[in-house]
Amino acid sequence: MFNDFKLVGDRPVYIQLKDYLKEMIIKGHLLEHQKLPSTRELSKLLSVSRNTVLNAYADLEQDGIIYAVKGKGNFIGKVVTVKTTSVELHWRERLNKVTLLADELDLMKQEDNHWEKGMISFNSVAPEEKLFDMENFKRAFLTRMSLEGDIVLNYGYAKGYKPLIEYLLHYMERKGVDISNKDILITNGFTEGLDILLSSFAKKSVRVICENPTHHAALKLFRLHGFDIHGIDMRDDGIDIHQVEKSLAAKDFDFAYLIPSYHNPTGIVTSSEKRAEIISLFSKYQIPIVEDGFNEELRYSGSHLAPLITFIGAGNNVIYISSFSKILFPGLRVGWILADRELIHCLESVKRARTIHTSTLDQAVLYQYLQDGYFEKYLKKARSVYKKKYELARQACKQYIPFKRMTGDGGLHLFIELEQEINARTLLEKCYQRGVVFYPGDVFYSNGEGSNTFRLGFSRLKEEDIVHGIKIIGDTLKNEMGS
Repeated sequence: MFNDFKLVGDRPVYIQLKDYLKEMIIKGHLLEHQKLPSTRELSKLLSVSRNTVLNAYADLEQDGIIYAVKGKGNFIGKVVTVKTTSVELHWRERLNKVTLLADELDLMKQEDNHWEKGMISFNSVAPEEKLFDMENFKRAFLTRMSLEGDIVLNYGYAKGYKPLIEYLLHYMERKGVDISNKDILITNGFTEGLDILLSSFAKKSVRVICENPTHHAALKLFRLHGFDIHGIDMRDDGIDIHQVEKSLAAKDFDFAYLIPSYHNPTGIVTSSEKRAEIISLFSKYQIPIVEDGFNEELRYSGSHLAPLITFIGAGNNVIYISSFSKILFPGLRVGWILADRELIHCLESVKRARTIHTSTLDQAVLYQYLQDGYFEKYLKKARSVYKKKYELARQACKQYIPFKRMTGDGGLHLFIELEQEINARTLLEKCYQRGVVFYPGDVFYSNGEGSNTFRLGFSRLKEEDIVHGIKIIGDTLKNEMGS
C-alpha cells in the first residue's frame, strides 16, 4: 500500500499527498476507523518530508475525512465511498439441477421441528461427547507432533497417511478379511467415500439395490448422482433374500448398498447365515456390494459377526466403507474405503482431483491414538455406557409405547413401527409441543413409505431423559392419537 504514490508537475507536494490519500479513502482502499501510518513512517515510506505529511493530515482532518486521537495517531473518518453499480442476480436460476436437488433434500434445512435448548432430542445417533477420551487424545496429539510435526502439518498424500493405512489393513485383517489383493483409501468420513465411489461407477443400468428403509445420507447421494433406487424390505434377520432374488432376476443393477450391522435406521443385525446367502446371490449376478460398516463395534451381547467382505475371501466384489465417527471422534472426519487394489488405485486419483487429501494431522493423531491402544479402552467404557442406555430405552419403549414392531439389536438407536393408520409426523408435532423430538422414519424409505415409523437415538441423552422422553411419546400416542 502507498507504493503507487507519484509526484506530478509543480503542485505543492502536501496537496498531492492529500488528494492521493483522499482518493484511496473514497475508493474504499482505506476503511473507516483504520489507523493511518504515523507522520514519521509515511514520510520515510514516500520519501517526502515529515512536514509534508503533517500538512496533508491537517487538511484531511479539517475536511472531516480523518480524525486524530491524542497519543494514538490518525484514523479514517466516516466517508461515503464510491461504489460500482449494484447488480441483483437471481442465483437459483444460475444453479444446476444437482445443486437445487441437494438443497431440496437437505434434511437439516427442511426439518420443521428443530431442537431447542431444554428439549429431549432423540434425533442424534452421534456419540456422547462426555465419553470422549480427551486426556489420551491430547497425549496422542503431543506424541505425534513431537515425532513429525513438520510432516503432518504439510501437504499429505491423496491415498492417505501410510501408518494409518497399514494399521487399518491389519485392523480389518483381524476381523477376518483377506487383504492380500486389497488396499485402503483414506477419506473425509463415510459420506465422501460413498460420493467418490458413486462418481466413479460406470452408469449402465443406473440402478442401485438396497435395504428399505436405509441410511438417508446414502439415499440423498444416490439421487444426486441420478441413480434409481430399488428398496428391499427388511426382515428381523436382515434384508428379504427372496425379494432380492426376484429383483436380480428381473432387472440389472450397477451395485448394491447394504448395512449388515446395526442397520440405519432399523438397528437390525443381519444374521451370519443370511450374510453368506447375500454374498452367494450377488456373486452369481456379478453385482458389486458397497458395505457400510456403520456402528459395527457396538454389539452388546453375543459374538461379533464378520463383515460381508470377509465372506468373499480373495474375491473383490465387496467394497467396504467405514469410519470411527459414530463411536469415537466425529470431528476428525476420517473414514476409509477398503477394496480391490486396482480400484483403490483409480479412486486415489479421483480423491486427489477433488480434495487433494484428508487432513494429515487428523490421520496422524488418530493413528497414534489407535496405535497406543487407547481405542480398545475407550470402546470398553463406551459399550458399557451405551449398553445400559440401550437396555433402558428398549424397556421404556415396551412399557410406554404401543408399537406394532420395534427393532434394534445394539448400536445407538431403536426403530419403532406404529399401526399403519398412525402418522409419525403428526405424533412428532404433538410431542414437540411437550418438549420431545425424534426422527420421522419416512426420510429413510426409498419409496415414500414409513409414515408410521420413527427412529429413537438415545446415545447423547441422560438416562432419566430417555425414560421421560419415551413416556411422553407413549402418553401422546395413547391420549392424543387414540392408539
